[in-house]
Amino acid sequence: MLKVQKFVVNMVEENCYVLSDESKEAVIIDCGILYPEETDAFRTYINDNELKVTHLINTHCHFDHIFGDGFIYKTYNILPEMSRKEVQLYKQLPKQLEMFLHRELPIIQPPIGRIFDAGETITFGTHTLDIIATPGHTSGGVCFYCEEERILFSGDSLFYHEIGRTDFPGGNYDSLISSLKNNILTLPEDVTVCPGHGDTTTVGEEKRQNPYLQ
Repeated sequence: MLKVQKFVVNMVEENCYVLSDESKEAVIIDCGILYPEETDAFRTYINDNELKVTHLINTHCHFDHIFGDGFIYKTYNILPEMSRKEVQLYKQLPKQLEMFLHRELPIIQPPIGRIFDAGETITFGTHTLDIIATPGHTSGGVCFYCEEERILFSGDSLFYHEIGRTDFPGGNYDSLISSLKNNILTLPEDVTVCPGHGDTTTVGEEKRQNPYLQ
């Protein structure tokens, strides 16, 4: 059975997820950990549950989702994995900080590990995550879907009754709407959606109630 632990982190309350199962292998999705108390809470959770971190994966590479990649690399010797189309955005972290926060932060960026494409999978323990393309919030945004557990990690592509902003560089409204309707709303309605910010929802709820997807 898949265990999901959510950490709400940094100044914009980003959702960082830790997935694990009976194998004790763990996957981290969108590590936006920034402050010392956040790294302490994360480390305590991993240690208390005797987890082995095997993957650090990104739905996309906006600053608030990758703040903690350096911490994970330094602590667990795991490199970040991302879509091929997100590599350039990842490398532009200093530019992002200047654009969005108007300041520099002492962030350590590790080298890039695996570069994946939509349609590939991430495996850990007894579980598999399918990589689903959802460009529009960023040019290479993806969602991670565990079919066995009926759970989707949507990053900033889909939220409760909302969608991701598309007015940032690389964003495209039509692409996001199309990718959500064709690649996400076609999943079973009882699939739980865990977004990059805010509360969980379901595919069925968004299909019926999300005003952007009607």
